[in-house]
Amino acid sequence: MEHKHANRLRAEYARLLEHKRLHILDIPDDYRFMDPELVEMLDDMVAAYLAEQD
Repeated sequence: MEHKHANRLRAEYARLLEHKRLHILDIPDDYRFMDPELVEMLDDMVAAYLAEQD
């Protein structure tokens, strides 16, 4: 998700997102759905983020 996507989510779902954090991974919106490179990048970034939370 890029900052522009987070802004759109906050604008459309302000009440639902109140008191919640959005995590912006700064992955450009240049990939096709389920692109193997994108999936690998997401797996790595999310795993690293979750490891930090422990």
